[in-house]
Amino acid sequence: MAFAAFGTSTAATEQAPRRRSPVAIILLLPGLAYLALFFLAPLVSLVITSLQAPVEFGDVGQYQAAFQIENYAKVIQDYWPHFLRAFGYAIAATFFALIISYPLAYFIGVKARPWPLLQAVMLTLVIAPFFISFLLRTLAWKQLLSDDSAIATLLKNLTILPADGHITGTAFSVIFGLTYNFIPFMTLPIYTTLERLDTRYLEAGSDLYASPATTFWRVTLPLSMPGIVSGTLLTFIPASGDFINASASFLGSAQTQMVGNVIEAQFLNLLNYPLASALSVILMGLILLIVGVYVRRSGTEDLL
Repeated sequence: MAFAAFGTSTAATEQAPRRRSPVAIILLLPGLAYLALFFLAPLVSLVITSLQAPVEFGDVGQYQAAFQIENYAKVIQDYWPHFLRAFGYAIAATFFALIISYPLAYFIGVKARPWPLLQAVMLTLVIAPFFISFLLRTLAWKQLLSDDSAIATLLKNLTILPADGHITGTAFSVIFGLTYNFIPFMTLPIYTTLERLDTRYLEAGSDLYASPATTFWRVTLPLSMPGIVSGTLLTFIPASGDFINASASFLGSAQTQMVGNVIEAQFLNLLNYPLASALSVILMGLILLIVGVYVRRSGTEDLL
């Protein structure tokens, strides 16, 4: 009887619903308020602005609330080449940044482990560009790649570049600028993953007579995939919306304009807020779609 009573009381205790502590909800409130104020509210405002219509007989920049879905059709019809150019440049820059960053991160995170001082120095060199303004770095490369620069002169003397050729104002210079500016965003996540890599796995591959290439493809690369995915996202997403490198004032020209340049011109110069907002909404939606497909295909859904 005693055992039965004990079992009954235990079952009742297990079935009784637990009270949820209000502390967790209270701790979440500041974060939720921050997201609502600085993310949700601007997003709703952006969508509402993208559907506005010009005020009849109003001044430039005056718009009224409406449901003008034609704004989206217009920007897709007029600026689809800029979207293609933006994603093409961003994908190319992400690829080249990965090619450059992975060996660098591997050396810092794996090969340089016995020398902490060397690791610290190399990490400092990777992070050092953050100490200088993004605009100043891009402007410096504009001077280094200008027509009368030493680099352009050398390429012309080697007949790699035509005598009347240009480096700046081309797709090459824009992709180069994007790659250079976002290399730290690619290197650091990969380094963080490789720095935690257990080198005994690499030794086991060698003991099992696997070649260094086989060990890399079968062991190192799969284990570093979370860092690769994080790095490519941190590079691709801001590169898709970049409007500095492709600007004619920096490394680009009228023929290299990306969708970010169009948004800047529509918002700041032409005061066409609905079209600029519609472009922003479409760009954001396309980036989310591409990122979602990429993360799921890479098998790292936990990063979403």
